[in-house]
Amino acid sequence: MSDESRDEAAWWESAVVYEIALISFQDSNGDGKGDLAGLMSRIDYLKWLGVDAVWLTPIYKSPFRDLGYDISDYCSIDPAFGSLEEFDRLLEALHGAGIRLVLDLVPNHTANDHAWFVESASSRNSAKADWYIWADPAENGGPPNNWLSRFGGSGWEWCEARRQYYYHSFLVEQPDLNWRNPQVRAAIADSMRFWLDRGVDGFRVDASAVLIKDRLLRDNPANPQAEGKPPPQRHTTVFTDDRPETMDCIEFIREVIDAYPGRMLCGEVQGKTDRIGHFYGNDRPRLHLPLNFALLDSKWDALSLQATVDAYLNAIPDDGWPVWVIGGHDKQRIASKIGEAQMRVLAMLLMTLRGTPFFFMGDEIGRKRVPIPQGRVRDPFEKLVPGYGLCRDPERAPMRWDDSPD
Repeated sequence: MSDESRDEAAWWESAVVYEIALISFQDSNGDGKGDLAGLMSRIDYLKWLGVDAVWLTPIYKSPFRDLGYDISDYCSIDPAFGSLEEFDRLLEALHGAGIRLVLDLVPNHTANDHAWFVESASSRNSAKADWYIWADPAENGGPPNNWLSRFGGSGWEWCEARRQYYYHSFLVEQPDLNWRNPQVRAAIADSMRFWLDRGVDGFRVDASAVLIKDRLLRDNPANPQAEGKPPPQRHTTVFTDDRPETMDCIEFIREVIDAYPGRMLCGEVQGKTDRIGHFYGNDRPRLHLPLNFALLDSKWDALSLQATVDAYLNAIPDDGWPVWVIGGHDKQRIASKIGEAQMRVLAMLLMTLRGTPFFFMGDEIGRKRVPIPQGRVRDPFEKLVPGYGLCRDPERAPMRWDDSPD
């Protein structure tokens, strides 16, 4: 590969990536929701800011129970955001400004009103009967095992039409796809190609570490460190999370994107720093950029930061490119932890460490958590598992464009 083509293929190694939750970014029509036209109007701002790539949270058709991560059609734009034609114009404008576009890929689950699930749930004999994770009741008639949803309660929901349970890692309205089924893999690949053919520059893979669950449906063991944690964390998720077979799924997704030169694959991974290395791949490549949130969890003093940085750099492969993430739609605002003045120091640190920095919209202005009155909470996690201070709405509050109050 020539130096020129290598530079093009690895554009992400010199990029600053900026995550945008579109619904909270810029409203263009006064309906209280950000949209594609609003983002179009802020391209000059992004260019001025020095952003090289934008990562958008899901913009696909969705009932929007969980920030759009409950998708009912992978190949369409939700009408609240605009149209495919507007998307194409936005993509062209971003590229014209020298900014690349990364979309969220949500391969673990769909919305329960997705046509795939509607058909799968209709009958055990339907063409898509095995597209989701179904299981018969336990001997007592209850759920097949003790697996829990991350949003509280059992991870299993009864379907009367099939007389079976389906598994949902997240909301009951977000059934998990069956990644052991080659037809499911092919369908996800087709949806990726739909957007790659339109010119998007890559994907961020949501929940990439949970794509495969234990084939034998064994119970998760108790978590010995569960005290004080939310109920969904009372088990050690050895049979639902980070299964060895999951790496094959990620490798499959990487194969799809590698057919399009110069496209990037980053992803949400799971586990402590010492586990992040295997998401880069061994004999077969996996993620270009497994997202690293270690700085968010580090104590804010020089020695702790040095230890955090050293531990991470020692954990990734010699040929792995580092990633530094300081914010996100699921992470508490770091400015509330370290203060606005230290946010400048953090920005300098990110821009001088070797690796690709990821910012969340508002990090550049030291955006702090926005207090949300209890009656206005939208985060389904906080509604279902309240009282642990983990509500994500304070991070998802609308972007500040002037000095008006929140």
